[in-house]
Amino acid sequence: MMSMTKHHFPTLRLAALLLCLVGPYSAVVTAQDKNTSDAKAAPQMTTPTGPQRIVKEGIEIEFTIDPLATGTAAPSLMAGQDAVMRFRIRDRASRTPLARARPAAWASRRDRPAPPDPQQCREKVQSFMQGSLRVRPDVDLNAYYILALNQEPNISVIDPLLGFGGSKLITLLFLKSPGEDWVLSDDRSRLFVSMPLVNQVAVVDTATWKIITNIDAGFKPARIALQPDGKYLWVANDLEREPGGVTVIDTGTLKVAKSITTGAGRHEIAFGAGNKFAFIMNRDVGTISVVDVRQLRKVKDVGTGAPTSSMAFSPLSKAIYVTNQASGNVAVIDSESHKLLTNIAVKPGLGKVRFAPSGRWGFITNPSESVVHIFDASTNRFVHEVAVGKAPDQLAFSDSFAYVRSLGTEEVTTIRLSTLGKELDTVKFPGGQEAPGSSSNFASSAEAFVATPESGSMLIANPADKMIYYYSEGMAAPMGNFQNYRRVPRAVTIVDRSLREETLGVYATTVRLPKEGVYDVSLLLDSPRIVHCFEAAAKPNPAITAEQKTALRIEYLNKERSLRAGEDYKLRFRLADAKTNRFISDLKDVRVLVFLTPGIWQKRETARSVGEGIYEIAVNVPQEGVYMVFVECRSRGVNYRQLPFLTMHATSSPW
Repeated sequence: MMSMTKHHFPTLRLAALLLCLVGPYSAVVTAQDKNTSDAKAAPQMTTPTGPQRIVKEGIEIEFTIDPLATGTAAPSLMAGQDAVMRFRIRDRASRTPLARARPAAWASRRDRPAPPDPQQCREKVQSFMQGSLRVRPDVDLNAYYILALNQEPNISVIDPLLGFGGSKLITLLFLKSPGEDWVLSDDRSRLFVSMPLVNQVAVVDTATWKIITNIDAGFKPARIALQPDGKYLWVANDLEREPGGVTVIDTGTLKVAKSITTGAGRHEIAFGAGNKFAFIMNRDVGTISVVDVRQLRKVKDVGTGAPTSSMAFSPLSKAIYVTNQASGNVAVIDSESHKLLTNIAVKPGLGKVRFAPSGRWGFITNPSESVVHIFDASTNRFVHEVAVGKAPDQLAFSDSFAYVRSLGTEEVTTIRLSTLGKELDTVKFPGGQEAPGSSSNFASSAEAFVATPESGSMLIANPADKMIYYYSEGMAAPMGNFQNYRRVPRAVTIVDRSLREETLGVYATTVRLPKEGVYDVSLLLDSPRIVHCFEAAAKPNPAITAEQKTALRIEYLNKERSLRAGEDYKLRFRLADAKTNRFISDLKDVRVLVFLTPGIWQKRETARSVGEGIYEIAVNVPQEGVYMVFVECRSRGVNYRQLPFLTMHATSSPW
């Protein structure tokens, strides 16, 4: 097990993450740990008016929650409706905003008439911080979810914080065909996924993890991009030997606004400043098409020479940079005048071009030379050539480092951004056990890297290992990994539900209170140490149908929850009708799923009825570890998620 010291935990959330990545199992969780707060009577609805303010330790905190659709005050907020939750934090005496405070918050539906007193509020926060399955918030404002775009036609949604020593698969999003590229809306509420084999784009609601719709998006949609103001989604239609172009989708109506022909070959999409122009790269004909965003009309083609490789926009120089694989040149196009400014000679074999966050430093992979070229966009001059692993193909950036993945080696190269233009500081670390290129399914337009919400850390998808690795900057190796349940992750991204500092001292996120009722919004500020519970109320939403009650009730009968690996174990449980409480003994399709967390072994079997509502199966697990048991009965409309689960611990020796 990896050692962990205090300086590895910059936030409470990171501490919880690392515990789940490498920590031991602290307890065996049973079916009785399932949260049963829904069964408790809801308190009288209250309607807080206006902002709620407190002053503690010389700090003033103001809390508001406003429906996203109308922007009106909190009393009109309805259950299941998107809302913006904000905390304004400042020094009371000087009125100075408290920047980089990184508050933690949770919302939990109140199960008692009175609001929690200070001690009860502290106990709530403590239970949420411990990640107990017994007491879980309805909305976790500190959570983020890892999404893996798999070789199969699905997306894994993984909760990195609530796991059993590895990771927990929240759900699988099933696509019509394998996804090629994806992009997340700025408010993180929707994920768009291109599916070339069915000529569509899937739209995912990230609050419910459901696919809202599939939009016809032209022939062979590949790269996709949201313009900066989020109004249009641009979808590249890649055609060979004949003109292709882009399909433009209105993100408000989810309808196609326009199809625009630009040129043949693979396309990339970039945007200039101010949402004025979109730039479409046409690989086979060696041109960049300039499209007027307001009119959705192509206004110009700029020749750069074929075949183009990649394209990126620098907000610093306000220019588009286009690489040419054959000539080794980089064409520089002014994003306002649309004129070709210059061609910079580098070396043949150029691949992807990307800019570090400042927009000044451009990075270009060169797979044939196994190097990365670095140039200064303020002068359009190259300043570094860095030897990296064999066949570099992807680039990613944190605030402090550039990351380079290479197909021919498992090693990832990092370049410290603060040393650019000087003597470079580079470090290599293993991004897995096998080279990504050793998998035949590594290719994807989407990125295999993504920075985590905690500063100074990165997630890396390795398709050859079928793993997602967590790397903390400054370490010699990844600090842990997330299982992808034997699926091949071709790309990885994050849906961050945590509070963001949208302006100085103002922390906000989009939330959805799932049910009507009064919610305690628990806030924790680490420095100075402040704990307080605010209040929010959600009214009934007529658009939401009442939840369908689960038709069956389950009772696990085994008193001994431990078993020995390699030996038969008889698992027994009783089923009853949820309405009448009568035992049901004649069900023929009671299926039991047993799997070893985190999903590396599983078995499904039909249970046998032995009378008086009791069913049983024989279980023989292959190795020691924590096993989870789920039960379903489709004839009664009950799936695996609806009934309480059972957790058992297998050991190789007697207890």
